[in-house]
Amino acid sequence: MSRYISISVAAKTLGVSIQTLRRWDEEGVLVADRTPKNHRRYDLSKITPELIHDLAIQNNRKTIAYARVSSHDQKADLERQKQVLEMYCAKQGWTFELISDLGSGMNYRKKG
Repeated sequence: MSRYISISVAAKTLGVSIQTLRRWDEEGVLVADRTPKNHRRYDLSKITPELIHDLAIQNNRKTIAYARVSSHDQKADLERQKQVLEMYCAKQGWTFELISDLGSGMNYRKKG
């Protein structure tokens, strides 16, 4: 017997947002069954590791994480920002690239 789960449980299981599941339903990528009150329900037996892998490849997106401080005195803060961003992106299971910037819009040719 099939076990149906809500869209929020399906989103957590697949590691995507609810909005992504709604878009996939509209695009026909992962179609949900509907309740009499038109709520989306997903058949848990159809959410397999192979499906998760295929959807991850199909949804080939990269997140850009950006860390910045304005002076060399804040270099330790920049390292902490980078660590926090890396941990967050990894925890979310995202493919990501971290960009960091040290400096400001100051004129470095100015005396003093």
